[in-house]
Amino acid sequence: MTYAIDPELLPWLDMLPAVTLTDDGLPAARASMAQLAEVLPAYEPAQPIDVRDTAVPGPSDAPDVPVRVYAPANRTAPAPGLLYIHGGGFIMGDLDTFDAHLLRLVDELGIVIVSVDYRLAPEHPFPAPVEDCYAALNWVAAKADELGIDPARLGVAGESAGGGLAAAVALLARDRGGPALCFQYLGIPELDDRLDTPSMRAYTDTPIWNRPNAVFSWTSYLGAEPGGDGVSPYAAPSRATDLAGLPPALVTTCQFDPLRDEGIDYAQRLAHAGVPVDLRHYPGTFHGSSMVEAAAVSRRMFADELDALRRGLGIAD
Repeated sequence: MTYAIDPELLPWLDMLPAVTLTDDGLPAARASMAQLAEVLPAYEPAQPIDVRDTAVPGPSDAPDVPVRVYAPANRTAPAPGLLYIHGGGFIMGDLDTFDAHLLRLVDELGIVIVSVDYRLAPEHPFPAPVEDCYAALNWVAAKADELGIDPARLGVAGESAGGGLAAAVALLARDRGGPALCFQYLGIPELDDRLDTPSMRAYTDTPIWNRPNAVFSWTSYLGAEPGGDGVSPYAAPSRATDLAGLPPALVTTCQFDPLRDEGIDYAQRLAHAGVPVDLRHYPGTFHGSSMVEAAAVSRRMFADELDALRRGLGIAD
């Protein structure tokens, strides 16, 4: 199929990794994602940022969860906090995947970010990844004073599978009476294992992410064929029947992304449930195209993310 991809993105298509997910190919896909993180442009902060790796108590009867804490070195008052969950289809990625992006967010916004290195499927299927993320959220809330975080301004964010996990963490926090969240950023989120939206059915060969990869991703995460009965909404948030009482949200979608329609649908359902939600859709883009940072549409996507986080976390201009 031919796609009307933004002209500024087209020259980069041949340089982006060709991701074809299979059981035999998963180690190579993980290695490619790690190599991509190494070759993407580094970010040099304009102000000193303290970065440290540590581990926090994991879920019951599970190992500790590695996290990376980013904080402005010269802050003098409690800052907003953000739990960040990396993407990678539930099966790839680590603390380095979005490192440059998170440094930039801290530099621009003056917030404290805790990034989670959750266990990956298929070795650790649901509920291990989302429970790791929820355990990290509980740790951030409990250690807010020590981390220099204002607990009244604590949000959750993620990209792709991380966006789906962020949505699930927000559901868990609501349903378990956990830490109060003031905002959720759901970037191109992976939300629905049923794989039955028009975009998911149509986009079988789109760059980076497509229907075959989505099938492999969900099969790995669920430990079973996707789309079956009894799938938990904490695994696939689109399955949740009640979205009332969730924190305000920004949901982003890309035009040529099989995840497009489930993101749009989730944003609509949040709005119908009375949740303040901002939906941003970007024409000519594909899943992960924001890696091409120089493109105007990628700059617009980042500016929208900054603006939403400023508003959602209560940061004065």
